[in-house]
Order: sequence, then structure tokens, then C-alpha cells
Amino acid sequence: MTSRPAAAQHLSDLARLRRVRDRIDREYAQPLDVEALARGVNMSAGHLSRQFRLAYGESPYAYLMTRRIERAMALLRRGDLSVTEVCFAVGCASLGTFSTRFTELVGVPPSTYRRDATRATAGMPPCVAKQVTRPIRNREARATEP
Repeated sequence: MTSRPAAAQHLSDLARLRRVRDRIDREYAQPLDVEALARGVNMSAGHLSRQFRLAYGESPYAYLMTRRIERAMALLRRGDLSVTEVCFAVGCASLGTFSTRFTELVGVPPSTYRRDATRATAGMPPCVAKQVTRPIRNREARATEP
């Protein structure tokens, strides 16, 4: 008898988590924090973080940073913006935090990526380049051997 309301609550929570994830995907360049995301779906920040991690395997902040880094990779591949311009264009307020997180996910600093990726993806359709260069999710980049 209690499974029906619990199942309904679970489905409701999943729908709200999807709305949060969609908002992060849409508004990654805006200043977002867990409290604002939680308010948008009438959840507490702690509950949202726990449920988001259960559903998607990472915290809302980690998911947001992954989205930002994915977009930054695309902008850096174009080669017409500096690393600082890309950092601010994707919604990061700190160049140091951006560079650290970029290096953790991609395996190389953004300046190195910008220099090398332009050559590596030359002549490749953008949709293929995006797939091939997608950052590693839920794991840090493997250390490159010297």
C-alpha cells in the first residue's frame, strides 16, 4: 500500500532532477549554484545534491563544470578566442579554477589543448570533433606518460 505513493514520489523527483539537468545544459554560461537550482524545483540544496548524485553519478556542480568544459573545448578548437575569453564565455569566474578543472577532465591545460586541438581536428566535421574530444565524465583524465 505504501509502495504506490513512494513510487509516485520517486517519479516526481526524477522529473525534477531532469528539469535541473536540462537547466544546467541550457544555462551553463549563467551564474548557477545548487541553492538556485534547488529553489527552481522546490527542493532543498542538500536533497537535490544527494538525489542528483544518485541519478546521474555526480554532483550538480560537477555536471555543470563538465558542461562548461565541453563547451570550452569547442571554443578552444576554433582557435579565435584566448583561454581567458573562453573561460568567461562559458560562465567561469575564475581562470585558475577553470584551468584546474579543464586539466583534470581533459588531461592537458587549456592553452596546450587550444594549440594542439586545432591541428588535430582540422578537416573533421564539428559534430565528429565534439564526440571524439568529449571529456571523460565521472573520472579524471588518465595521466599522460612522458
